[in-house]
Amino acid sequence: MESVRIQKVQTPVIPMLGQWIKANPGTISLGQGVVYYDPPKEAIESISQNLMQPHFNKYNLAEGIDPLLKLIEHKLYHENRVSIDSAKNRVFVTAGANMAFYNLLFAIADQGDEIILLLPYYFNYDMAISISGCKTVVVKTNPNYQPDINAIKEAITSKTKAIITITPNNPTGVVYSSDVLTEINAICKKNGIYHICDEAYEYFTYGKTGHFSPASIKGSENHTISIYSLSKAYGMASWRVGYLVLPKHLEMAFNKIQDTNVICAPVVSQYAAVGAMKVGPGYCRKHLISIRNIRNIVLSQLASAGDQISFSSPDGAFYVFIKIKNTELTSMEFVKKMIYEHKIALIPGSTFGVEDGCFVRLAYGALKEENAPEAIDRFLKGLKNFKVPNALKF
Repeated sequence: MESVRIQKVQTPVIPMLGQWIKANPGTISLGQGVVYYDPPKEAIESISQNLMQPHFNKYNLAEGIDPLLKLIEHKLYHENRVSIDSAKNRVFVTAGANMAFYNLLFAIADQGDEIILLLPYYFNYDMAISISGCKTVVVKTNPNYQPDINAIKEAITSKTKAIITITPNNPTGVVYSSDVLTEINAICKKNGIYHICDEAYEYFTYGKTGHFSPASIKGSENHTISIYSLSKAYGMASWRVGYLVLPKHLEMAFNKIQDTNVICAPVVSQYAAVGAMKVGPGYCRKHLISIRNIRNIVLSQLASAGDQISFSSPDGAFYVFIKIKNTELTSMEFVKKMIYEHKIALIPGSTFGVEDGCFVRLAYGALKEENAPEAIDRFLKGLKNFKVPNALKF
């Protein structure tokens, strides 16, 4: 029998959707958050160039291989304005950003401690918090999915360990301003808690508000933790490479967790990351032109649905969080209906903690300009009929 703790964790939605998609060949997926492009060829070449090195097949240090760490530190300084000082902060390479967060929880929190997530939240973070024995404290955002500073302040208790911000945001695509992030960071400093900043979508911005890294705030090193990923920017989702910047005083704690959990991120993937990061963010920005065009197509077609739906126009990532109006369907029922009847897959809003209405997340990063119109057209056609056959009910 599975543990009581794991019984409280929500069922992973991606594998469930995968089974429904498999049962309906030809389904276009607007579910999982991936990009349409592959890693740069330099990532593969980097593996080949180092394959015969004697250390390639050995365990490495928990923090990562030196060539990658140097590239990360250079990137942080020049792109994020974050300086790495061995007396103040440290970088660790992890097997993806999810592992960075999971390991971090065990390093900073005990069972029963509280972690603040902004609603709608990234579901894997909620799952990790449950698995660690901690408690998710959900704080609602404003109607445009921007942080509500007063609500955040009111949610802090003696058990609060951290506030998490994700910007550009998953699942809403909104971008938080530097002023808002600076204010949240100050709240964390004042209350002696951590500000955990998920910056996996740092390059994916489209509006006037650019990306801001809270760790660049002067004097924030002691309470600010930043999480990054190569999965999105470099099309390396399956390679599982991420990294984080954390305060110096957490170095040993994180080292313990990393060594126990994975020893080190896969060395083969780290060398691929070396090749990718040598190419630099220009690789992502080149593809961002197409993603921006796809975004415009998606938003234009969604606008044609009129009052059937509502959504806040996203300035970042590659998601749109949509409310389906005039339906009694749950978001899970709606998603299943879309797959089985219209061969289009989305993720239900309930997965992101939103239960008051039928919401879905539409991910357009995997689309190409030639198939984007058809994908959204399938979604729009599905809006016209909400009646769910008994066979599709849970």
